[in-house]
Amino acid sequence: MKAIQFKSFGQPDVLELVDLPTPRADAHNAVVQVKAASVNPSDVKNVSGHFDHTVLPRVPGRDFSGVVAEGPQEWLGAEVWGTGGDIGFTRDGTHAEYLSIPLAALSRKPTTLSHAEASAIGVNFVVAWLGTVDYAQLQAGETIAVIGAGGGVGGAVVQIAKARGARVIAVDRHPLSADAPAGRLSDEYVPFDDSVTSAVRALTGGSGVDVVYDTVGGVAFETALSLVRRRGRVLEISATGKRRVEFDLIDFYHNETQLLGVDSAKLGVAESAPLMTALVEGFESGKLQAPSIAQQFPLDRAREAFEAVAAGTRGRVVINM
Repeated sequence: MKAIQFKSFGQPDVLELVDLPTPRADAHNAVVQVKAASVNPSDVKNVSGHFDHTVLPRVPGRDFSGVVAEGPQEWLGAEVWGTGGDIGFTRDGTHAEYLSIPLAALSRKPTTLSHAEASAIGVNFVVAWLGTVDYAQLQAGETIAVIGAGGGVGGAVVQIAKARGARVIAVDRHPLSADAPAGRLSDEYVPFDDSVTSAVRALTGGSGVDVVYDTVGGVAFETALSLVRRRGRVLEISATGKRRVEFDLIDFYHNETQLLGVDSAKLGVAESAPLMTALVEGFESGKLQAPSIAQQFPLDRAREAFEAVAAGTRGRVVINM
């Protein structure tokens, strides 16, 4: 089979188009013929050597959509999708014509999505669901502020929160596009500037929001804490621009704030499958929408796909097999 592989860390030019043995199914694993696989910022970081646990040589790629080529009879020919923090890191990933995954990782993709659209869901929507639903347990009628609402994860959080009946305050440096789901679905938009705390407090009668999903972290961390009401929940997934932070500990414990870290990379492809399956109903009912796909590339132009993501392309980048 054809695959993209890196044998050393570096820029996208270390990626090579190679011929590898096609994986075979066994008692514990199925083989998926990959139809499309997206490129995430974490894939670019992986190739650059950002993650200590990556084992070389490696086929990168976390997200995929495809068809079961070998496995249990009831799964043969089924259209499936998935993501994982192990594939592309400690086991070969999705930027290949075929992918071996555990049987427990099989999850049927939504019938309403194309393979390209389905391949662009995994990382962003899994970490959004993990934080919003599993950890914060956001309820209908609650208010959530999403810092970085214009990004991939932020946009997914907005969609999931609205589908659960919450009020959404979108916080971002730039106004949200009305063409994007986050722009259409958010109840209010607040610029991320020096007045963001007072603006959000004004929108909530001075009390603050029930949940803050901070997709930026680092430089936005103290702001996130300032937006939440007493006994509210703050979710952190990143440390942009500032790994170590300071905050007023007395204010923190007086407010009885719950601070939650969220890391979907800790979930392997099998552990991620139940979350992918939980998302299916939302996409098939129309409550959730696939993100915009900015660019698509064939496998032999995978370097260009990685370069586009590294350059900060708005929208998702997909490799078609």
